[in-house]
Amino acid sequence: MEYVQLKNTDLTVSRICMGGCPMGGYGWGHVEEKELIDAVHIAMENGINFFDTAETYGLGQSEKTLGKALGSKRNNVVISDKFGVHARAGQKTFYDNSREYIIEACEGSLKRLGTDYIDLYTVHYRDGKTPLAEVVDTLNILKQQGKIRYFALSNISEADKEELKNCIGSFCAFQNEYSLACRKNEKDIFEFSSKFNMTPMTWGSLGQGILTGKYTADNVNFSENDRRSRDIYVNFHGDKLKKNLQIVEVLKRIAKEHGTTPSSAAIRFILDYISESVVLVGAKRPSQIADNAEASGWTLFEEELYELLRISE
Repeated sequence: MEYVQLKNTDLTVSRICMGGCPMGGYGWGHVEEKELIDAVHIAMENGINFFDTAETYGLGQSEKTLGKALGSKRNNVVISDKFGVHARAGQKTFYDNSREYIIEACEGSLKRLGTDYIDLYTVHYRDGKTPLAEVVDTLNILKQQGKIRYFALSNISEADKEELKNCIGSFCAFQNEYSLACRKNEKDIFEFSSKFNMTPMTWGSLGQGILTGKYTADNVNFSENDRRSRDIYVNFHGDKLKKNLQIVEVLKRIAKEHGTTPSSAAIRFILDYISESVVLVGAKRPSQIADNAEASGWTLFEEELYELLRISE
């Protein structure tokens, strides 16, 4: 496994981070708690020491499952948890970065995780009204109390750059969507990491699964409880699906050359192309996380990297 030190911290994390969205048990089809827990254990056996979750994943279920899976091994890993999506059963969901909410959200996450600290506390989404400096002040209070160690950002864009100029050094990492199926954030990712001294983390790194090689034009009929059945998940619909399947064919050929899988090759592309990056990948079962771990310890040939850049333009 390859590791990187998060900027402005003493945290050394695996460059492959297990994403916890499927652990929420919502929107990814059928999941089994035992398989999810086994996947966490397999991840650790493969050297993965970095786990990402969020308060909103399954309204806290992801945190509960992760905490249960880690058990006494909690202090051996780095947990990234996210806040900012104010979601409560029976209530309207909205983005919230207020001090009151952040403190409430942190207390709830600590309880569900079964821990007394969160290594990396991440703003899931900006709420469009709370100044970033105010968010930093609240997070520093939690840090002084020992409830969080460091903090990060997620889903940031051009609109956040001006405020970030006054917060350089406060945030150690940021998460944005990025994969061979979605390169729209590429320019921002390179700029944020260099200009604001933050470690880049990518989510949606396998295009919600389309880059695994598992799907064809004939088998993308998802059940109603799988979010990918909706048109908004463009990777599985229309012309975007056709384009993605062309990328998959190249990944299959490259994977065969290296004796690995398309998933591994797709993750390796990000690791090679975005230096010192961390790739978040969700998993519902042990075999998937073991497959993802194969992306570590080798590199793409230069011509393979350029071919993937061309086909995914």
